[in-house]
Order: sequence, then structure tokens, then C-alpha cells
Amino acid sequence: MAEKEGAIVKTGHEEGLKLAVALLEEFELPEGLLPLADVLEVGFVRSTGYMWIQQKKKVEHNFKMISKLVSYDTDITGYVQKKRIKKLKGVKAKELMLWPPVSEIIVDDPPTGKIHFKSLAGITKTFPVEAFAAGQ
Repeated sequence: MAEKEGAIVKTGHEEGLKLAVALLEEFELPEGLLPLADVLEVGFVRSTGYMWIQQKKKVEHNFKMISKLVSYDTDITGYVQKKRIKKLKGVKAKELMLWPPVSEIIVDDPPTGKIHFKSLAGITKTFPVEAFAAGQ
């Protein structure tokens, strides 16, 4: 796959999780944004910002502070930039009885304490950044 050329790749849960958290920190995104389990591989191509995560099984996580259930597929991909993930695939947030895919995540710059989630359906939801701190 051409997108993976020149990539940093970490395999296994511990190493993969370290890389995922390091990328979130580097790009000023909340550390708890990706609650992963049984990580198989995490990769990142610095020249394009392309990132991928593979995990053994789908993970559903409830962000308690905002009462929001989010589903993380076995394959998650996207393009990471400062305070933003674009063209995100593999993440869905429960809205009433639907699970619209989240296509973009943006943290306000300059900081306002808000983070925005956009879906392909044109729905945008805004939450406090602290709801996605590590361990939430």
C-alpha cells in the first residue's frame, strides 16, 4: 500500500498504544480520544499525516462526562494534523438510534476548551475537551 511507505510502525498492544498516545500528544489532541484494546498495529506516515490503527476487536467506549457511546472498529484510519484528524474512518458515535460515522475531529485553535466532531451526514457535535482526557 503506497500510503504506508516511509511509515513508523509499531506492533503489539504496548508499543502500538505508546505510538497512538504519542501522536495524540504531538498533535495537541486529547489523550483519551482513542480508548484502544488489543492493539495489533499502529502506523504513521509523517510526510502525509496518514495514520492507521488495527485492533483485534471492535471497542465501544462510554465517555461518562458527556454520556456519549463511541464505537471504534478493528481498523481505524485518518490524517492527523495539529489539533485535527481528517478523513477519519472506523469511528462512530451513537446518536439516538443511529451510529453515524465520525469523519473529522477538530480542537479549537486558539484553545477554547471545545472539541468538534463532524460526520459525513453534516452533523457537528461540540463537547468540552476535558471529556476526552485519558481515563475518562
